[in-house]
Amino acid sequence: MRYKYIVGPIISRRLGVSLGIDPIPSKVCSFDCLYCEIKKTTTKTLERKEWILAEDILLELKNYLDIHKDKKIDYITFSGSGEPTLNSKLGYIIDEIKKITTIPIAVITNSSLIHLKEVRDELAKADLVIPSLDAVSESIFKKIDIPHKDIKIENIIDGLIKFSKEYRGEIWLEILILDGYNDTIEEFEKFVEVVKKINPDKVQINSLDRAPAYSVARKANEDKLLKLKRLIGSHCDVI
Repeated sequence: MRYKYIVGPIISRRLGVSLGIDPIPSKVCSFDCLYCEIKKTTTKTLERKEWILAEDILLELKNYLDIHKDKKIDYITFSGSGEPTLNSKLGYIIDEIKKITTIPIAVITNSSLIHLKEVRDELAKADLVIPSLDAVSESIFKKIDIPHKDIKIENIIDGLIKFSKEYRGEIWLEILILDGYNDTIEEFEKFVEVVKKINPDKVQINSLDRAPAYSVARKANEDKLLKLKRLIGSHCDVI
């Protein structure tokens, strides 16, 4: 069977064997990140709705799990080609998945909607949340993530801090560093302050791995990644 919303499983650097769920149409997102490996955003929006029907996603997943009963899966992961929290049925889908399997559920999010209580409540149903934070200064945030005009970095940071206090699962905060954008000592020092407030279980520092959406995005120097790792501390890794 050819699946429309189920991706993989793939071998993930962070998650082992990951079976992906894509709950958003291709390139519907709240950001248009310079570094995106899936190219430029075509629909930039903050509208939460059932972009892809929950029952269609669940039907495909049940079919996959029935056929591949003996397949080892470490995580069922919501990510894909857009921002998964834009699907207003995310929490419902997670609840329904937990009725049919004990495989842990992860959500990879750009954090753009985490200031909303309804989104934090839905994310709280997952076993692992991997939010991203590419900048802590508004001007740098706008240059790297090219967000929807109504998104402010202070709201994202505030939402991440609130979520870390409410959530009982694990939070792995991802910071992606680009050469010439967010790799200054000034921004690194701000990252350290904000990370302390968020208090995630892990911090994962990353840079470009594949061709980016915009050619101006360049991989950061590894020495700078290691410098940020040292500043943040022992629960931080370069991946």
